[in-house]
Amino acid sequence: MSANIRLLQIIPNMDIGGAETGCLHVAHHISKRGGFSAILTSGGKLLDLIDRDKIKIFKWPINKNIFFIFFNIFYIFLKIKIHKINIVHARSRAPAWSAFLASKLANVKFVTTFHGTYNFKSKLKKFYNSIMVKSDHVIAGSEFILNHIHTNYKVKAKSSVVKRGIDEKYFSKKNVTEEEIKKLKDLMKISDEKFIILLPGRLTYWKGQKLFIEALSILNNQNLLENVYSLIIGGHQGRIQYKEELMQLVKKYNLENKLKIAHGLNKMPVAYSISNLILSSSIEPEAFGRVSVEAQSMEKPVLASDIGGSLETVINNKTGWLFKNNDSGDLAEKIKMIMKTEQNVLDLIGRQGRKNVKENYTRELMVSRTLEIYKSMVY
Repeated sequence: MSANIRLLQIIPNMDIGGAETGCLHVAHHISKRGGFSAILTSGGKLLDLIDRDKIKIFKWPINKNIFFIFFNIFYIFLKIKIHKINIVHARSRAPAWSAFLASKLANVKFVTTFHGTYNFKSKLKKFYNSIMVKSDHVIAGSEFILNHIHTNYKVKAKSSVVKRGIDEKYFSKKNVTEEEIKKLKDLMKISDEKFIILLPGRLTYWKGQKLFIEALSILNNQNLLENVYSLIIGGHQGRIQYKEELMQLVKKYNLENKLKIAHGLNKMPVAYSISNLILSSSIEPEAFGRVSVEAQSMEKPVLASDIGGSLETVINNKTGWLFKNNDSGDLAEKIKMIMKTEQNVLDLIGRQGRKNVKENYTRELMVSRTLEIYKSMVY
């Protein structure tokens, strides 16, 4: 049945990220099952992973420039006609404006995916966002996002939740060797007896790195960090001043020997493997909460703020724990509680987390649910 699907996905870039990875997996899935699959994008590292004999790539400028938005209507329309596309799937707002009008002109089905909440501070911004609900089918990455959509926009189209998926074979403790663990610990100068807390994610204020440092300061003042070492791993992506602010905070609280801020690693499963607790401390709602899901897949306990997608991905007291959002005191108390928890209980939490991921958050499930939506539109 997939052979009847002729899909064009449109996304600004194909750099490494959740939306981009999902786009890649769907494209491969359609192609493997005999359908036609194409991606229109400005470029990106993930394009190197695509077999271009099976998936058509159209590299073309996609941005918020009004000229490109207008011109791309006709460019997309031509691609639809030339390649007999019957579904256009826009994964961002700027291309959605062009794709909406092109699909109307060509009389083909139009799908959008809300990968985030797309917050707005003005009527103009809300209008710009509203294109995402003008499709024939609106996909949300979580129940949290779906609720946000229906609370803030008039949705006439069908809407569904398609939970984001990860590669649970890649994010598996079986995918990490003892040699890799030893090498990373040696690189970070971490001894085996340390209880390691890991906060992964790009360095930006809303990811809550400052909140974590403040919580560590509270624990340090109680002399509870003697056998604890913490890692913040993530790229600053040009936010050099913010990284400097974090370093100054570490120095202010005398945490230089207890916390390391490092750039992203090539193989994150190794970082998860050396850690005893994975933290997601975002002070604004995560649309999904990829870190929490990756950690559970690695059979590691998770501690996440009690907002947004984490309320869905983390089962409190079963696959991890939740703390009061933006509350360094509660975060410190939860960390203290977890450090006192018996290892066999932490191991059970890890196994239950892995089970949660395999039942709800694999890329195979994400792709199959997306395919079902496509099928409902063309058959």
